[in-house]
Amino acid sequence: MRRELDVQRYPWIAVLLAPLVAVFLQAYIPRFVPRFDIIDLPLLVIIYFSVGWRNPIAGTLGGALIGLMQDALTSRPLGVNGISNSIIGFLAGSLGVKIDVENPGTRLLMNFAFTLLNTVVYLFIVHRLLAIDLRTNWLHEVIKAVINAIVGVFVFDILDRVRVRE
Repeated sequence: MRRELDVQRYPWIAVLLAPLVAVFLQAYIPRFVPRFDIIDLPLLVIIYFSVGWRNPIAGTLGGALIGLMQDALTSRPLGVNGISNSIIGFLAGSLGVKIDVENPGTRLLMNFAFTLLNTVVYLFIVHRLLAIDLRTNWLHEVIKAVINAIVGVFVFDILDRVRVRE
């Protein structure tokens, strides 16, 4: 098996603190800096750990937990982020098994695609399951996906530093 396809291991403190810090920053920084809400730190953490663990089940559970924490601290309906982040966690875990996720270019494309897909899933849930009609500016969503992709590469680099090396 190739080296980059090995399952990554992380200290438990990092696995617990990274999502908590991401959710906390996502919930409170936009109150003071409204433009910060374009960055979805909890989603980036879900993607990072899901592709690192290369386990769709762990990605799904992690996405659900982080999404529910995110919903609890925001004004969004409880469970919507949990569902959409679970789907992204599952897909990221499944994709991590198949591709080299250490390459910054791959990370950039992956973060872009998953951020855009998360928006589509979120809007589908809100529109179809909750019957709330949301108007979306797709240009804004594409710009959001680009910004999250770029920020994600740096977040991944920071989280790589706490990974257990063999």
